[in-house]
Order: sequence, then C-alpha cells, then structure tokens
Amino acid sequence: MLEIKNLKASINNRQILKGLNLSIKPGEVHAVMGPNGSGKSTLANVLSGKNGYEISGELNFEGKSLKKIPVEERAQKGIFLAFQYPLEIPGVNTNNFLKTSLNSIRKANGDKELDTLSFLKLVKEKSLELGIDEKILSRQLNVGFSGGEKKKNEILQMKILNPSFSILDETDSGLDIDALKIIANGVNSSRDKKKSFLVITHYQRLLDYIKPDFVHILSDGKIVKTGCSELAEELEKTGYKNFN
Repeated sequence: MLEIKNLKASINNRQILKGLNLSIKPGEVHAVMGPNGSGKSTLANVLSGKNGYEISGELNFEGKSLKKIPVEERAQKGIFLAFQYPLEIPGVNTNNFLKTSLNSIRKANGDKELDTLSFLKLVKEKSLELGIDEKILSRQLNVGFSGGEKKKNEILQMKILNPSFSILDETDSGLDIDALKIIANGVNSSRDKKKSFLVITHYQRLLDYIKPDFVHILSDGKIVKTGCSELAEELEKTGYKNFN
C-alpha cells in the first residue's frame, strides 16, 4: 500500500527527514515512535500532502507516486490524517463539514452522494459504535471542544470517511483513559485486510490497546530500528538513549 525509499524532506532550508525507508502492506498496523524533533509529524505532513516541504526520494501509494498529488486528491484516494492539534473552524457546523467531506470523496470516486437522511443514519451508527455523544455534531467544528472531544471527532471522521490508509499523528496526546479507549476502539473496529494504519505516538500506553504489527523507532530523520510490540515496551523502560 505504501512504499517509501530514501525519503528526504526539508522546510525553510532545514532538513528533517534524512533518508527514511518504510513499507506498509494492506491490512498492517505500523507504529512510529521517537523523541521530539525526530521527524514524526513531518512524516505525517509529507504523506498527507501539506505544502511547504521540499522532498526527494520515492513516495508511492498503491503503486503510484504521491509527490505531485495535492492534498485533496490524496484524501480522495483514501489517505486520512488525524491531526495532533485539530483546528477550530468557527461558523462551520460539524455535521455539515462531515457530510461535505464524505460526498466530495464519493463524487471523486464515481459514487452517488448521500442525501441528508442517509448521512444522519450513518453518523448515528458510527457515533454509537464509538460511544460518542451526537450532540457535539450540531456544534461548530471543534469550537469549544475539549482536547478529548477534538480527538474523538477526528476518529469519527475516520470512521465516516472510511479511508484505506489512516495516519494518526499523536492522537493519544493529552487523553484520559476513557478517551484513549475510544481512539483505540475506532482503529481496532476498522481493521481489516484492506485497510492500513500508521500510528505515530510518544507513548507505549496506546499500543496496549492498538496492537501494531510493527514498531519503528525514528531518530534524526531516519528509522533506526524496527521490531514488534515488545520494542515499544523496551522503549518505555529505557527511553531513546540507545537509539540516537
């Protein structure tokens, strides 16, 4: 699904990714861990198509290069990013935002757009699956939301948009245990042989609930070690000092 070879990324003349290699197959869950400044969020931004980065190397999704594909087309192709810090958008109703986003993707893929009743039925179904109060959907997008509500809303978006490849950029940061379980449930209930996930996190605790197939340590712009879930447990005990 995703093939990255010798990926380098710079912004404002500062190189952040320095030859990163990563391969993710359909159905796999990969976790990326690393200290602050190692390049984790830059990797998420580059994959989702955020502007401002100069990149080189191979960046292929489902066999085709992503390098010249804009962010909205990447979303239409099935790439989703759950933000570390979701934006507040005053004046935009959450339900309207979700409906517009979903129908934009459906239209781009030649599918019939959902009418209001069908959409509201879908939202209710997904909200119940995640244990999210539907009341937040009638509010302005993320305005006045707690940190946990914003992160839950990101996972609800993921469930509704149903992407084939989801990137979670430190979605667990600042969450209490109940919100953390909702995030994990959103991922675990979406896992199948066709969907893949890249979970970027500082902490092993999220990986107690989302069992990754592989754990990668990112340090100074490169993946320096890959292992199974036990690698995250090792990091929890020793920190990153042995992987610099």
